[in-house]
Amino acid sequence: MPISLDVSKLGATIGAVVHGVRLGRDLHPGIVDAIGSALLEHKVIFFREQHHLDDDEQIAVARLLGVPTIAHPTVTSRGDTVLGIDSRFDRANSWHSDVTFVDRIPKASLLRAVTLPAYGGSTVFANTEAAYDQLPPALKALAENLWATHTNLYDYAGGHPESGVSDQTRSYRAEFESSYYETEHPVVRVHPETGKRVLLLGHFVKRFVGLGSSESASLFTVLQNRITRLENTVRWSWQLGDIAMWDNRATQHYGVADYDDQFRFLSRVTLAGDVPVDVHGQSSRVVAGDATHYSGVVSPGVVAAGPVRAA
Repeated sequence: MPISLDVSKLGATIGAVVHGVRLGRDLHPGIVDAIGSALLEHKVIFFREQHHLDDDEQIAVARLLGVPTIAHPTVTSRGDTVLGIDSRFDRANSWHSDVTFVDRIPKASLLRAVTLPAYGGSTVFANTEAAYDQLPPALKALAENLWATHTNLYDYAGGHPESGVSDQTRSYRAEFESSYYETEHPVVRVHPETGKRVLLLGHFVKRFVGLGSSESASLFTVLQNRITRLENTVRWSWQLGDIAMWDNRATQHYGVADYDDQFRFLSRVTLAGDVPVDVHGQSSRVVAGDATHYSGVVSPGVVAAGPVRAA
């Protein structure tokens, strides 16, 4: 018999808190399945009071849910499997889905609060499935036939002034762009587990295939604004011991940089995913860069085997 979780919804379209689960490598398989189902339904789920977790145990939990990637395709200096989201180097204060500049877009991520500022530093998540569903028929027809070029040259600091940028941040950006990736993805992909249609955009988009820069910018704004409508979002105020898990194939997120010069550090483990497919059955196309070192292409439902590696 399937196990039911104690879940409290945070909004009509996205977000839920899971109560009464102590995450760890010894989770019952039925609870693991229930967590996977909750993730597909609510897009992002949160667990409080997980103070017992360290990097090794976070990786072990991730392996129950999928196959961990390496920490990042280009940022390799700050960990093997666990990526430190470190405010000294970078603040991800723009809307994105993780690592969409490669062909094999991650399935999901697990983010753990380690050090938090006294105020600010929340993360906002948006539902890209709801955004597609709410499009009028004319925009759906347009979006379903659009492709977009994603690259890693537009990093988290894109669009922000260079004045006052630290040497650490410049070094991080140089590492982020150390290898060039460019991939053409459908603007509407079919979710590999739910079969639902979702919008695939975010700040790694450089342009729409076949359109000029001005047209691309205008159209991007129209579609991206649909994703980030407040009705399609949930804002999470972090506490120590929190874990967030999100379906990277059906969400975008935004780390709010409203905590002045305070230190903020979270640990992220990412799960490998598949290559997006559009509504006509066409797969994403690599233009530049080889991401095979980052992860394999993982079919839905596959979980890791073998020993857990430390970061």
